[in-house]
Amino acid sequence: MSLPFVIYTAIILKATSTEGESYIPRESETRQVVSLDGIWNFVVPNTSNPFLGFEYHWYKKELKEVMKSGVLSMPVPSSYNDITTDWRIRDHVGLVWYDRTFFIPKYWSEIGRIWLRFGSVSYASQVWVNGQLVMSHEIGHLPFHSEITQYLKYGKENRVTVACDNTLLADTIPQGRVEELESGRLNQIYSFDFFNYAGIDRPVKLYTTPKTYIDDISVLTIEAQRNSAVLEYNITVIGDTNVTCRVSLIDKNKNVVANSVDVETFYGLLQVENPNLWWPYLMHPEPGYQYTFQVELIDDYGDLVDKYNLPVGLRVISWTNTSLLINGYPLYLHGFGRHEDADIRGKGLDLPLVIRDYNLIKWVGANVYRTSHYPYAEEIMDIADDMGIMIIDECPSVNTEFFLDSLLAKHKVSLTELIKRDKNRPGVIMWSAANEPRTHVPQSKEYFRKVIGHIKNLDQSRPTTIVEAQNVNAVESSRFVDIVSFNRYNGWYGNEGNLDIVTDYVIREATAWHDKFKKPVMMQEYGGDTLEGMHLMPDFIWSEEYQVELLSKHFAAFDKLRASGFFIGEFIWNFADFKTAQTYTRVGGNKKGIFTRNRQPKAGAHHLRKRYWSLAKEYYNATMPLDLHSYVISKLPTIKDEL
Repeated sequence: MSLPFVIYTAIILKATSTEGESYIPRESETRQVVSLDGIWNFVVPNTSNPFLGFEYHWYKKELKEVMKSGVLSMPVPSSYNDITTDWRIRDHVGLVWYDRTFFIPKYWSEIGRIWLRFGSVSYASQVWVNGQLVMSHEIGHLPFHSEITQYLKYGKENRVTVACDNTLLADTIPQGRVEELESGRLNQIYSFDFFNYAGIDRPVKLYTTPKTYIDDISVLTIEAQRNSAVLEYNITVIGDTNVTCRVSLIDKNKNVVANSVDVETFYGLLQVENPNLWWPYLMHPEPGYQYTFQVELIDDYGDLVDKYNLPVGLRVISWTNTSLLINGYPLYLHGFGRHEDADIRGKGLDLPLVIRDYNLIKWVGANVYRTSHYPYAEEIMDIADDMGIMIIDECPSVNTEFFLDSLLAKHKVSLTELIKRDKNRPGVIMWSAANEPRTHVPQSKEYFRKVIGHIKNLDQSRPTTIVEAQNVNAVESSRFVDIVSFNRYNGWYGNEGNLDIVTDYVIREATAWHDKFKKPVMMQEYGGDTLEGMHLMPDFIWSEEYQVELLSKHFAAFDKLRASGFFIGEFIWNFADFKTAQTYTRVGGNKKGIFTRNRQPKAGAHHLRKRYWSLAKEYYNATMPLDLHSYVISKLPTIKDEL
């Protein structure tokens, strides 16, 4: 058995089951939330013995007690790779360890249940509280949690310890492999084109619930008309189910617009008269309108047992073999592929950067993006819902090439966790099962039939897609999806420099996808690397002028395809430059962004902005920004005018 496999299974084979809420913790009259974000202790084991932490039970004491030296300070949330100046930490493969202490008030012993929740740890993890294993999780970019009530010391200091393993293998999501170099160091190899950041990269929270608590909420808008909407709900309660469930739909003015009381099933319908529907940005004067879906559990004495407030938007997604609609209105999607990526913190949640990104998205006039190539942080998703930005929600499957039964099982788990997390979000309009899988391989057909079937079993209210990169004639997996998506880099990875053939190539391929599968078609990725500040005339590959002209050739194709009636969306790759693995084809990372990695515009950003706002004006009669076109000239009287 190879060493990397042993490292990986050291964590996963000890996996424990977790239970509790799928939705993000929120404070209420019955709940408290405490952040454990901050500076944690961090240790990278000696490469000569990666199992040292397990052999010597590092989780039973503070890392500073068991280590004479080598304990670093590490911010949480963040990826650990770029925080230090040590390349060995940046490129480390295998286990790392975190710990920190925290205080639990004595009165929490009487509060009910106490939970520990991680927004994400990449890739796999085990968690101990006061030396006791409380949970394990595989698959990064998704939350996990467990009740820790019985492991805590009340009125005293407690300790949480995390072992994190970033190893990617043939049966992980995403896939990878590990080789041992002549130096003895392990080297991670993967085919996807972004850096394999790792660590505790999203918030860590302690929160409380009563002993009887609201475990899960599902809401679904089954009708969304101008004068009336119908919301279906289903609530799961854990503990004493001999309680009354009271639900209320509350508008932004704190008015209750619909309510219901149920003592048995925790299921029902809410009828809303003259609703404020959830509309995407640019399509309505008040985009992203959300109500508060308030759930209260009441005991026999009329006392409040538990309460949770869930933001919800009233909207219905539908589709045909040529179109995608929201609330019955046809959509044309114009947006981006993106990455969670920034200097220093890697994929760690960075709220200033998140807000900057959304300001840039609105500045450009985009109405959608894809969470390429993994689920994004819940805080990022919350803002999209609130702003009315649509999202194609993608699971962490990227570049899948070995279609193993064990991989299929984990692929389904990743989708289950993703859909359970994001099922209630109005901004999520589509599920993406994978990005650029090797669907020319015969085994992929049955594999993705099962994957798409699994999604449909979990949610039939949104369409599905697989983002394809293989030749249309070799692909069969898109027979199972509702929307066909494809990536193609004409003028870059193929026919580089030959911009005069791009338009016809794009038109022919998009038409071929529709002709074969008879479904709506989107182009999910196109573009070319662009070095900021590089200007060449006539335009030449890598220059800002080349990116502008490459965009224009695609715009011409998209306009002809829009007239065909089946083409529903264009997504440039990428929103911003991002870091990749070290390779001679990348100068400091992937430079296909229209914004730099520090979120400053290239010439392509200004060019794309004019198109996206023009599309918004054409489709939704959006009000154009006053600064879209800078002043150039005013017509002055001429001799001809005077005559």
